[in-house]
Amino acid sequence: MQFKDVIGQIHAKTHLIDEVNRNRVSHAQLFMGNPGYGGLPLALAFSQYLLCQDKQDNDSCGVCPSCQKVTRLQHPDLHFSFPTVLTLGNKSDMFLPQWREKITENPYFNLNQWTLYLDEKGRKPIIGTDESQEIIKKLSLKSFEGGYKIMLIWMAQEMNTTCANKLLKILEEPPDKTLFLLIVDNADSILPTIISRTQLLKLVKLDDELVASELQHQFQLNKDTAISQASLANGDWIEAVSLNSQSLQKDVNRELFVSCMRVCYKKDVLSMINWAEKLAGESKENQKNFLKYALHMFRQSILNNYVGSQLTRVSAEEADFLKNFARFITGNNIQELMNEFSDAHYHLERNAHAKILFTDLCFKVMRLIHFA
Repeated sequence: MQFKDVIGQIHAKTHLIDEVNRNRVSHAQLFMGNPGYGGLPLALAFSQYLLCQDKQDNDSCGVCPSCQKVTRLQHPDLHFSFPTVLTLGNKSDMFLPQWREKITENPYFNLNQWTLYLDEKGRKPIIGTDESQEIIKKLSLKSFEGGYKIMLIWMAQEMNTTCANKLLKILEEPPDKTLFLLIVDNADSILPTIISRTQLLKLVKLDDELVASELQHQFQLNKDTAISQASLANGDWIEAVSLNSQSLQKDVNRELFVSCMRVCYKKDVLSMINWAEKLAGESKENQKNFLKYALHMFRQSILNNYVGSQLTRVSAEEADFLKNFARFITGNNIQELMNEFSDAHYHLERNAHAKILFTDLCFKVMRLIHFA
């Protein structure tokens, strides 16, 4: 993995390369941001750059023996730790073949995707106590090739408390030329003592135009479709790829949204109940995708009202609907609408009764849509 293969994150790439060039690489670094922003690919590219035998100005060479080993995820000085399902195995090394396969297939994935790849039952994975002992053991050995020893810990927030505590000493006083790269999607679940021992690198969400360009390049989408999906993904490449694979579902979401807004505006209670029952019959994942789509359409409506259609990011079909609909979304109701749909998503994730939830949501929309 080279820096050129990482989507966006120009500032982060420049910062990391500058660290190496100035010989001021922090021994423990925390990459924080949604997985779709590219924390794992960036850490892999940084590792390859550090271990490269023929560094270029802005990237690793990609062809030296060291780069080839990193590309295959088999460099003896690059170690990995990641969440595992303890009932299947308590150490990352037991799942290295699956780890290599998953990254080779696509280095952009989140914890849920890794969990389902690892375990068809979807049991929650963690980084357990035995893993901390394995990390300390690996890093106590000398470097095989005389350079850095790198320990990449993916989804470090999944370390249990015992594991995290056992790593505190080596994080603060690591052996010479030892580098920790911790990748997290948020820092809320990490011990403050871990955070205090690392240098934080915050990853930013990807630019919509960049995501749209990548979608066009990788999936041969037309420009309008790519722009619409990129806007809905909100700077998250994993979400953008997921939306592309669910393009048929996006058409369903558009029809669901249009019909919901129409029956709510007409105050057609029976149709509202029927609509809620129809959506309740969908899978939970489709229901959550619909709620995210609705939030996207509310944002595009308010943009259309205040700055015109030239800055909206929608397909031709969506733009046609917004011509008449957007005027019903104003400063009087936008915040409450966004809150209600966000709350619905929150409660759905916590196993709320879908039919009751969507019926209640319809009545709230009916009230709010007349506040324009």
